[in-house]
Amino acid sequence: MNPFRRWLDDARARPDLAHVDTCDGLRTMAVLIVAWFHIWQQSWLYPGFDIFGWEINLDPLVRSGYIWVDMMILISGFCLYLPWARMRYTGGTPLAPLDFYVRRFVRIHPSYLLTIAIMFAVALATDAYRTQTHMARDLISHLTYTHMFFYDTYYASNLGGALWTLALEMQFYLIFPLLARAFYRMPATTFAAMVAVALGFRGWVGANVQDVSMYFNQLPAYLDTFALGMMAAAMHAHLSQKRHTPLSRILCSLLSVGVLMLIWQVVVRQAKAPDVEAIRLGQMRNRLAMGLLGACFLVLSANAGRVLRALLGNRLTRFFSGVSFPFYVWHQSIAVWLLTYRVIPSDYENPNWEGDPVWQVRFTAACFALSLLAAILMTYGFERPVARRLMRRWNARRAKKGN
Repeated sequence: MNPFRRWLDDARARPDLAHVDTCDGLRTMAVLIVAWFHIWQQSWLYPGFDIFGWEINLDPLVRSGYIWVDMMILISGFCLYLPWARMRYTGGTPLAPLDFYVRRFVRIHPSYLLTIAIMFAVALATDAYRTQTHMARDLISHLTYTHMFFYDTYYASNLGGALWTLALEMQFYLIFPLLARAFYRMPATTFAAMVAVALGFRGWVGANVQDVSMYFNQLPAYLDTFALGMMAAAMHAHLSQKRHTPLSRILCSLLSVGVLMLIWQVVVRQAKAPDVEAIRLGQMRNRLAMGLLGACFLVLSANAGRVLRALLGNRLTRFFSGVSFPFYVWHQSIAVWLLTYRVIPSDYENPNWEGDPVWQVRFTAACFALSLLAAILMTYGFERPVARRLMRRWNARRAKKGN
């Protein structure tokens, strides 16, 4: 087949509804930026470089890297609702709520328990807890996914700063079967209701609460982000039924680039926040914009031309997407441990504050490398084998009851 015919056939091909490969690229981008932010907090390595005399300054991207958690939440909503969106066009029946809960529990809880066990052992070995009360509250709240509700187990936890998103996800899972059913039957009404609750909650918090630290990341404040992910899945499923043309592929590619440029403007605006409270208020103000732009990028990139889709959806991004969950969970703790115990040697007493460039580069590289290694070991050595075994037992039990 000649190259032109191959390009034309690719342009006319319908997107894959079973796996949206460009979503892997966006997830990879979001997780790496969040990780870069947390590692930068420990290294203070200037995020910029020079190319043939042209200085590339990524300081705004890294300084506001925490807002890419919103993109991770958006992708979660997208992936959770995609089977429902696909069902509208391909038929089938949704998972029963119990089956949904079991799948989510099997996917997350065993590796979560192992993570808690390791981090708790490190905390005990290093005498990190000052009181028995804090130790008990920290452990129990994490085991019950309620650590976001208490200041000392949210901001002063010794069990990993990134685990709050797992609590948020678990809370959303509890109501997702109900929301998915409502969204399937009344998409516009359900979407509007979820967005209204989120905007109302964030508006009330911003206007009435002096310290928003315990409010800005709670589930009601993220319902619009989840809703936008679900709407993106519905739009993608709808567009997959349309006949594509080379012109539509090119247009989606150009619009995808335009959306990235708008995301950069949000990033720059957020990076200018002068203090911690302004940062949190900025997150609430920019959350709808990040969610809306992220949803547009998900849909547009999935229907873009071959080049953009290859950049976002390839073997590398698919591999990293598969290990991104444990990478995200472990990267911050690994960075803190490497700094605290001076694993990377330096002649400086405080190499991050004093600006030891060699140490900063080595430290940053070690953080990313060890986090990736931990993610691979956790995923392929524990998470997936355990999940497969538990699912086989569950399916056998369901089959036995069915007989």
